[in-house]
Amino acid sequence: MGVVNTKTATLTAADTAGDLLANGGRPLHGIVATIAVANGDSATSTFRMVRVPSSIVLHNVELAWDALGGSCAADLGIYEVAANGGAVVDADEFASAIAMASAGAFTSELEEAAATDIAKIGKPLWERLGLTSDPGKAYDIVATLTADSGAAGDIAIRLRYTTP
Repeated sequence: MGVVNTKTATLTAADTAGDLLANGGRPLHGIVATIAVANGDSATSTFRMVRVPSSIVLHNVELAWDALGGSCAADLGIYEVAANGGAVVDADEFASAIAMASAGAFTSELEEAAATDIAKIGKPLWERLGLTSDPGKAYDIVATLTADSGAAGDIAIRLRYTTP
């Protein structure tokens, strides 16, 4: 294989626009939320953590949790908001079967899912979801239990994102 000289899409766009100065990027925003899980909450229980617009670019999605006992585990994904029917869009877009029986410190789950496409990194949420254009709506990020909780505790989420 020969020598290559390639650029990221960001640098290609900067060159096309004639931008010769360093680009400082976009302001980073954050959301933090916590939700309670009860002892005995069963598989398929959903915990709507935060609401985000379809246009955001997620840079970090972290979860932390108390020891939820038993064999408790959860997926982390995207659902429609209640006003749009509340249906699942992709139950494990970010992570699948996160083991929550023992306590867990904040851990990035943005690209944990086994089927993660590395090309999705840096893309707006609507593109991550495979849409061809921005629907201009909100989605909920939801933890869905894949195994029952064996103890009461909390799940916390911390997002970092940019807007277009």
